[in-house]
Amino acid sequence: MGIFLKEHIQLKVSFSDDFKKEDIIEPRRFKTERGKHYHCFSYHFSEGEIAIHSDYFVGIDWLTKSRFVNVEPKLNLDITETFEDAIEIEREDLSDKEVLYFNQISQKILESENSVKEINIIAMLMEIMSHSEVEKQTDTLLLIDWNVAEIEIKQKQDLLTPFLIVKFLKFLQDIARKGLKKSYYKIQENLKNRIKGKILVGQQIKQNIFKNRFTNTVCEYQVFGEDSLENRFLKKVFLFCTQYVENNKYYFRNKNDISEVINFIRPAFENVGSEVDLQDIKHLKYNPFFKEYKDAIKVGQQILKRFSYNITKTTAEKISTPPFWIDMPKMFELYVYAKFLEDNPSLSSSHFNYQFSTHGNALDFLISTNNEKIVVDAKYKLKYNYSQIHEDIRQVAGYARLNKVRKEVGYSGNEEIPCLIIYPKPAGSKANSKLEIDKLLINDNKISAYHEVYKIGIDLPLIDSV
Repeated sequence: MGIFLKEHIQLKVSFSDDFKKEDIIEPRRFKTERGKHYHCFSYHFSEGEIAIHSDYFVGIDWLTKSRFVNVEPKLNLDITETFEDAIEIEREDLSDKEVLYFNQISQKILESENSVKEINIIAMLMEIMSHSEVEKQTDTLLLIDWNVAEIEIKQKQDLLTPFLIVKFLKFLQDIARKGLKKSYYKIQENLKNRIKGKILVGQQIKQNIFKNRFTNTVCEYQVFGEDSLENRFLKKVFLFCTQYVENNKYYFRNKNDISEVINFIRPAFENVGSEVDLQDIKHLKYNPFFKEYKDAIKVGQQILKRFSYNITKTTAEKISTPPFWIDMPKMFELYVYAKFLEDNPSLSSSHFNYQFSTHGNALDFLISTNNEKIVVDAKYKLKYNYSQIHEDIRQVAGYARLNKVRKEVGYSGNEEIPCLIIYPKPAGSKANSKLEIDKLLINDNKISAYHEVYKIGIDLPLIDSV
């Protein structure tokens, strides 16, 4: 039995009398940062009822041995409107009654289901994986537990597989662009009237001596080329991925982007076979010059394990999935990072200083170019509470006052570092989603209640309802 809920909400579920608190499995901890534990979800238990609180992690996991929790990537985007309303208030002397009224109205807006949209995580990941500098930061996006019982779900509810497939295909695209690694590998062949390498005595007896083929010899020898163990393994996984994309349209409705990647990869592996002993992959040694191979093989093993090495399971209506979770705030940060690089082609990752750390804190971005110095906070976790919203803004402004931050951008006098808050808006909104550095600090983006604090909303890709 599945309990389905959206990100960052509370859902109360009633259970029968035989249900006990002891039946609940401790919620999984996704990460620990700066001494704080981040759990994938939490719960509060009372007699006959449990209130489940989802955070900003999406995925699926066991609640009890027979019931699971599935947090879907769905946001109520009316929270954007509430956030904007709060930061547009210029008065600083709101009474407690006015603040309470604002919060109550905001709460009612959020309880509405009118603006609940599903975030297209796969489209976000495609954008993230298109930039090698951002791609390196994706290792901590996903948590999978292969050691517990799998959960049966419908194929269209499966978010893990398309996530892994996009990562794998993007790694493979990097490999194809760079050129496949050539190496020495062994070939076994039944040669006629000649010998090459060493004779395989056992196979020679079975295949030739017993069958009176005295002019043939089974030999094993080495050749240098692309049809190596690693490349055959990647080709095998690539075939899985192409069949999955063909047969599963939900996350690949707009197939142009993923088809371009597949069509780019396919010619590179044209002369590579797909027969491989999967046990041999565990003992591979990786060349640092071809570091993409290590990442691609790691994800490829997860994909094959995902389908029990059976390609026919890519078309099944129901599948089993291991518990997994995706960190959405981290995903949003990397999406913003990718947008920065895309919209500012003359700049490199060194200009954005992702996760600059100081005094136990970490800035999302510290932009430093010849003309612009900006402290940037990517806010996926938008608040609706008036006081919390302004507390977040003041926190970002405080970062700009840190001496370590000022030293990093080369400020030693009375210069002030502007602050920018980037938050999600639905695709197709009127927001200017371009993150061009020289157009960020304009009057239209200014938060009038604060000095040198700006905001900009960027489009998030959504999945249309069907």
